[in-house]
Amino acid sequence: MSDSSMGTLYVVATPIGNLEDLSPRAARVLGEVALIAAEDTRHSGRLLRYLGLSVPMLSLHEHNESARVAQLDARLAGGDSIALISDAGTPLISDPGFVLVRELRARGRRIVPVPGPCALVAALSAAGLPTDRFLFQGFLPAKGGGRRGRLEALAGHEETLVFYESPHRIRDTLADLGTCLGDRRLVLARELTKTFETFLDGTAAELLERLATDPDQARGEFVIMVAGAAPRDDGDTAAVDADALLGAMLAEGVGVKQVAAVASRVLGGAKKTWYARALVLKERSQP
Repeated sequence: MSDSSMGTLYVVATPIGNLEDLSPRAARVLGEVALIAAEDTRHSGRLLRYLGLSVPMLSLHEHNESARVAQLDARLAGGDSIALISDAGTPLISDPGFVLVRELRARGRRIVPVPGPCALVAALSAAGLPTDRFLFQGFLPAKGGGRRGRLEALAGHEETLVFYESPHRIRDTLADLGTCLGDRRLVLARELTKTFETFLDGTAAELLERLATDPDQARGEFVIMVAGAAPRDDGDTAAVDADALLGAMLAEGVGVKQVAAVASRVLGGAKKTWYARALVLKERSQP
């Protein structure tokens, strides 16, 4: 249990663009704490100036987070309360803070969320895609091979898929989405809550064409939302077990290439993914 004489770590959500989205509670907490741990102190300094605050700040980002734990823990143990903020939105959601929260919670410190803006939730709320179930993947791998591999692994998921993406990779990511997931409906949310907020709707190919004709649409930070895979209509039969299907075809002498083609057509996903899986099964079955 946490000691009431110790300080509290407040995890404070800050605006993703529009400063009016900062909650009164968040503004009050930022003004009351002894220290603010910020992803970028220069960036967050603008928010503090907007609020008329001069609270001391300490940088906490992906490169120094682990090293800051002991220092911040000591401040909490001494009775100081601290606010954790990121450059925009809710800390820990594809932003620094997880290591700090995990370690401080393990030490019994009091951690209090101060909810507010989050690009993921804001984008989903206005996209018109199913939100009863969604799968958030943060940023996809920067390199093409890793990115396509991740997308192929997600191809069979029926939940709405959600990704963050930067402007310098948005075209490559859209191209890979088209290659790996086909002509699914995509919604591209750009510059949320800012002056040039935009929602674009279409297939990956259609959105790439839109960006080609209007390069301004490739600027800013993005949330990409993708319709999930269509549910399989299994009727009264049980769902097909992938390895059982592959193994049965291999046992009948079907070649690995043909097995991959059939699996891709029946179960969805990329042929090369099924090829690799079938190859492993074939090797395992050999004496």
